Amino acid sequence: QCDNAKGLKAFYDAIKYGPNHLMVFGGVCATVTSIIAESLKGWNLVQLSFAATTPELADKKKYPYFFRTVPSDNAVNPAILKLLKYYQWKRVGTLTQDVQRFSEVRNDLTGVLYGEDIEISDTESFSNDPCTSVKKLKGNDVRIILGQFDEEMAVKVFCCAYDEEMYGSKYQWIIPGWYENLWWESWINSSQCLSKNLLAAMEGYIGVDFEPLSSKIIKTISGRTPQQYEKEYNAKRGDGQSSKFHGYAYDGIWVIAKTLQRAMKYLNATNKHQKIEDFNYTNHKLGKIFLDAMNETNFFGVTGQVVFRNGERMGTIKFTQFQERKEVKVGEYNAVADTLEIINNSIRFQGLEPPKDKTIIQEELRKISLPLYSILSALTILGMIMASAFLFFNIKNRNQKLIKMSSPYMNNLIILGGMLSYASIFLFGLDGSFVSEKTFETLCTVRTWILTVGYTTAFGAMFAKTWRVHAIFKNVKMKKKIIKDQKLLVIVGGMLLIDLCILICWQVVDPLRRTVEKYNMEPDPAGRDISIRPILEHCENTHMTIWLGIVYAYKGLLMLFGCFLAWETRNVSIPALNDSKYIGMSVYNVGIMCIIGAAVSFLTRDQPNVQFCIVALVIIFCSTITLCLVFVPKLITLRTNPDAATQNRRFQFTQNQKKEDSKTSTSVTSVNQASTSRLEGLQSENHRLRMKITELDKDLEEVTMQLQDTPEKTTYIKQNHYQDLNDILSIRNFTDSKDGEKAILKNHLDQNPPAQWGSSDPSRTSKDPIEDINSPEHIQRRLSLQLPILHHAYLPSIGGVDASCASPCVSPSASPRHRHVPPSFRVMVSGL
Repeated sequence: QCDNAKGLKAFYDAIKYGPNHLMVFGGVCATVTSIIAESLKGWNLVQLSFAATTPELADKKKYPYFFRTVPSDNAVNPAILKLLKYYQWKRVGTLTQDVQRFSEVRNDLTGVLYGEDIEISDTESFSNDPCTSVKKLKGNDVRIILGQFDEEMAVKVFCCAYDEEMYGSKYQWIIPGWYENLWWESWINSSQCLSKNLLAAMEGYIGVDFEPLSSKIIKTISGRTPQQYEKEYNAKRGDGQSSKFHGYAYDGIWVIAKTLQRAMKYLNATNKHQKIEDFNYTNHKLGKIFLDAMNETNFFGVTGQVVFRNGERMGTIKFTQFQERKEVKVGEYNAVADTLEIINNSIRFQGLEPPKDKTIIQEELRKISLPLYSILSALTILGMIMASAFLFFNIKNRNQKLIKMSSPYMNNLIILGGMLSYASIFLFGLDGSFVSEKTFETLCTVRTWILTVGYTTAFGAMFAKTWRVHAIFKNVKMKKKIIKDQKLLVIVGGMLLIDLCILICWQVVDPLRRTVEKYNMEPDPAGRDISIRPILEHCENTHMTIWLGIVYAYKGLLMLFGCFLAWETRNVSIPALNDSKYIGMSVYNVGIMCIIGAAVSFLTRDQPNVQFCIVALVIIFCSTITLCLVFVPKLITLRTNPDAATQNRRFQFTQNQKKEDSKTSTSVTSVNQASTSRLEGLQSENHRLRMKITELDKDLEEVTMQLQDTPEKTTYIKQNHYQDLNDILSIRNFTDSKDGEKAILKNHLDQNPPAQWGSSDPSRTSKDPIEDINSPEHIQRRLSLQLPILHHAYLPSIGGVDASCASPCVSPSASPRHRHVPPSFRVMVSGL
């Protein structure tokens, strides 16, 4: 009845009123047995139990005279250890009901596993509701659960396991195996779990318990095999209820018999006058003989090999597995030999292999697909071939008017920048699947430098040559100065120098490093019991945002500068010089694509294939569209009408530009001799005419001197030189029209008709010729003839005058065009 008081009273009554007892056999209830066993030392009695499995009785200091033929609950722990090692489970968790019996088993298991390199990652206990503990086990990624609880709590535990999906191929439950047959049916109604859900969660659990009877077909000490004994036992018990302890009780009788036999032999060999019948409760010597004889027990019984170690039975532990609503024996553990035997193909795991003791995290580098890299590399190579074709076209036709006027050296730099941008694509596609970690870190810096320098080289050259056109057509002070390609190279070099300063500071202060970003775990596509943790390589540093902001700001300012130049030069009437439309289109396309590409690339940073595809396509598109906009129109024009692009239809600014530049000259007086052969011919003609003017000026000086020395020849000289003056005026008008100036001399001639030269004033014919030629009227007349001629003939040869000058007598300081500069026919603008 498991009543401590009644059990203890019965024991004392037997001691007091019964005959002398040599031993105590029995004790089923753990509480009653432990009380009696603790008091046996006072009577020198040895107790042998066949059913008390409580671990508490294993304490030999407290229970030195206690033995049991049944293994204790702690005896399963070495068997569990052996099973864990067999399947290489090194990480487990425990779930224990708050009952002393289960807590003691858990504590002993902790000690057994402690020194065996097996980690108990989580220890949970519960009183009534196990769901919270089950959830914690799942949160700690416990896959192998060692449970200690009774049948009622087992139903609740498996219901919670079903709710938390802690069953199936990824989990393994190991629980006590001493539950009654069909134990769950008695408690299913007390839970809120459906029967099918409970059975689904229970499927595959492993129960661990001692073996009631040995499975070996070997004759025991009684002369029967365990199978023969079982058959005889079942025949004699009839319809009575079977106990799983009957084999241990049977072997216990044999243990007592063998103990008394050894004690008798010992007494006969040492002291012939003393017998076992002489034993009394105060005879400590005989009690010690019985105790030693019990420890020497070793025979094969119906429950297996019967051996005691510190009073504990070293028995056989069986493993059963719940398969299709029934428990099937799958293996056994022999404590004496410390061996585990798994029955072939009997144990079934719900997966393809035994569950893992934890979520196996396999880090998988998300790498760029080789076919994708190959396709984009092929497109890049095509782009580089196209750039090489443009380079060949530019070099071959560098002496053509169209190409020469478009600055072939700057065109080469544009192509070089495009090819550098193309080359960066190859580096962006190299990740950890192609190169080592150290090489990848180096590539982080190299590809950034190449792309940055390539961008600046291409657009810097494009904007530099556009600036030259802007400077010539918009800046007054630059019109008479030479802007050579060397200066444009200096400008591009300055832009690159800024890039280098930024990149060097970036590299020295906060260099790019290889960082690995880990993402959330994903199930294995192949269905294996592992989880895939994608990792992705990045090129980052501590202040990545700041450095990218600096680079983007500089590139943005460069693009805005290019837009400004394109807008300012939009009305230049020479098609070979006016690339504003194409520059605007390039800036627009590159800007839009870069903004979209940067945004999408950031959003897809966890998808390397998508990110690389976007980055590569953006670079290919921007580089290709820029090169095509620069060179395709030139290629088409050169093949169709090469002269149209080099002709200046107006060779002047538009009306809006005339209003802005009203204080400046309205024509370009000279052009680059190396730019166009047509302009060189006009320049040569202009030079020839100016030389003729100089010769006529010398003749005019001679005539003037003769007028002063021989007044009597005045009438003759005037008549003979009238035609020469007309020639001077006509030549002057021709040269002025070539330079776009107004015919001031012609207007002056209209105001002073040449007919006056041959006419004579009747009122003065009677005067003295000398007085007449030196009179104020003659002096005024000579000045009116000589000064305009000198003004329009000599001054242009040393710099020219502006047609807007109203009078030839105006002071040279009144107009900036009167400053002494080299002769106009030697002034030229280079590099248009």
